[in-house]
Formats: sequence, structure tokens, C-alpha cells
Amino acid sequence: MPAGPPPSRGGLHHAELWVTDLGAVVPCWDWLLGRLGYAPHRRWPVGRSWSLGGAYVVLEQSPAVLAGPHERTRPGWNHLAFWAGSPAELAELVDEAPEHGWRLLFADRHPFAGGPDHHAAYLEDAAGHEVELVAS
Repeated sequence: MPAGPPPSRGGLHHAELWVTDLGAVVPCWDWLLGRLGYAPHRRWPVGRSWSLGGAYVVLEQSPAVLAGPHERTRPGWNHLAFWAGSPAELAELVDEAPEHGWRLLFADRHPFAGGPDHHAAYLEDAAGHEVELVAS
């Protein structure tokens, strides 16, 4: 487990995302997680992980992954959500994201696509995995 505060009951331990092409998505996630304060944690031939506090995020191109593209609207996890900092910090992330392989979803309703009281951005990586970045 990464170094950090002792775990609290109910806190996130880790999230693991299986991908079909690790090389296509690592640049997207390495940039985003780095900007959110995560540090590279582990690296192996078919995976990468980044940690923040006591939690970590894993991307893995497992040999057990079934063929076919990811589709966020199918059953299963729809997206991961991260605190992005202030509205200004969120705006910086959104401005930089396309240079790092991310596409802004719901651009016509950004930054209130989640409702008038929810300041956030919804981004999609090169393989169709979605993240929600929430302003504090």
C-alpha cells in the first residue's frame, strides 16, 4: 500500500481500470493524475499505478480483458470522479486536457453539465474512459 495516513473505514483503497491498449491511455492518465497530485507508484510491462495519500489508481492491460472497445454507457462503472480544486484550477485542467488526449464531454453545458449547483468537467480519454473533475 502507498505511504500515507492510516486508512479510514470506507475510504477508497484503489481503483483499477482495465484497458485494451495501455500505450494509448497512459499519456492521458499520467498527465491528469500528475496534475491532481498523484505520484507514479508502480510500473510493470502491462500496467501502471499512481498514488495519492493512502489510495492509488491502476491502469492494466490484462491478458484477461475481453476484446472490444470500452463503452461508458454500458453497465458497469461509468466514470471516476476526482476533486479538481478551485474553479480556476478546474478551468486550467480543462484548457490543458486536449493537449494530453482528453476530450471535453457535454461542452454545450460545461461547467454545469451535472446541474446548476455542480461545477465540474467531464473528460473522455483516447479509449473512451470518462473522468469527472469536480471544483471545490
